[in-house]
Amino acid sequence: MDRLSQWNWDTSANEIPLSPWQNQFEWIEEYQASPDGESVAAIVKAGEGEFNVCVNGETWPESFDKMWYLRFAPDGRLTALVSKDSEWTLAVDGSPWENRFGYAWNPQFSADGSRIAIAFQQDMAYGMACDDVPWEQTFANMTDPLFSRDGRHTAAVVQVDSLGEGEIFKYQQGVYSAALDGKPWDTRFVNVWKMAVSPDGSKLAAEVRLNLYDYTIAVNGTPWDKTFSCVWEPAFHPLRGSVVAPVRVQGKWTLAEDGRIIWKKRFVQLWHTLFSTDGKKLAAIVAPRFGRWTVAVDEVPWPATFNEMVADLIFSADGGRTAAAVKDNGRWSVAVDGRPWSNTFDRVWQPVFSPDGQHLAARVERDGKYTIVVDGRPWKMDCAAAWAPVFSPEGDKVLLRTIEDGVYHRRVLPLTQIIG
Repeated sequence: MDRLSQWNWDTSANEIPLSPWQNQFEWIEEYQASPDGESVAAIVKAGEGEFNVCVNGETWPESFDKMWYLRFAPDGRLTALVSKDSEWTLAVDGSPWENRFGYAWNPQFSADGSRIAIAFQQDMAYGMACDDVPWEQTFANMTDPLFSRDGRHTAAVVQVDSLGEGEIFKYQQGVYSAALDGKPWDTRFVNVWKMAVSPDGSKLAAEVRLNLYDYTIAVNGTPWDKTFSCVWEPAFHPLRGSVVAPVRVQGKWTLAEDGRIIWKKRFVQLWHTLFSTDGKKLAAIVAPRFGRWTVAVDEVPWPATFNEMVADLIFSADGGRTAAAVKDNGRWSVAVDGRPWSNTFDRVWQPVFSPDGQHLAARVERDGKYTIVVDGRPWKMDCAAAWAPVFSPEGDKVLLRTIEDGVYHRRVLPLTQIIG
């Protein structure tokens, strides 16, 4: 909230023409807008084998042989994966990291944007680097790179023992583990999948497969006492530090905490668990019956169900409300507290609550154009591009970032101008 309070919330509009870029560069890749809306940027081809980033009409001082994955960090810094002389690294506001790699991918940001991590491959070994500091130990294989919200910890699934072709018995003995800040667990597993880092950074939890048939959750390398026919991604309670995960019991899904079943209800499917910020409420995306999806909050499903998908589940800041993107009969919408908006769209992105939880907004696509919808009411403009809306700290205004007719627009509109 402090970061938002520093932004310009005057009800004014800024414009940046993009047509001069078309004349200046051979091609322009996908535009990116800064979180505060003050900047728009894109990777551009300035010449043969020469790529750069253009920000508000100005290019970075240095060009590169290749560039991809241009993204703004939450604090407004602009990042891109860049290659020069067949070596890859991350550039931040035009300045490359000193470390170079055979390949780099998956930049991730801390919640405040102050720290940045990437996954890398060097000499056919894999690791992670945070703020230009690589792991000291690298691994034969690595998947699911993870960065903690506070930016203090990196983690990944790693292969700790070599595996020759056809060594199925060695595979069944376990060659995979999880590494926190580059240090792997001593325990080996047949498989390791999605992980979570505890809020204080002292624990790493992961889905693990003990043998061909038994699955459970391991915390700092120690499996739960109880095993299941399947498990999904774990989540830490934000205050207690306990671990919750979806588990499959007798052909149905429910929730377990530290190995103990905590939800009595059983579902055809249950995943994407989410705690409210204060930890008092626990929600998950569930299927009460085959082919019908909804959200359950503290074990109680929403009354409405949807026949294709529920995604991007969120809580309001006070934990009093829930919302998600929903797809039914080929059309997308947003449901809040179980009630879907009456309007439907070709596509919907993750909705956002106002700070007081009274309003809900989302970016949507309809008929090849993009716009913003607040409380189910579409804004009047259809745009060539749009980014996620941002509520002001008081919740009475909305920051809109759009491209219309070759011009980038930054607008701050009173909420009443959209919802009436």
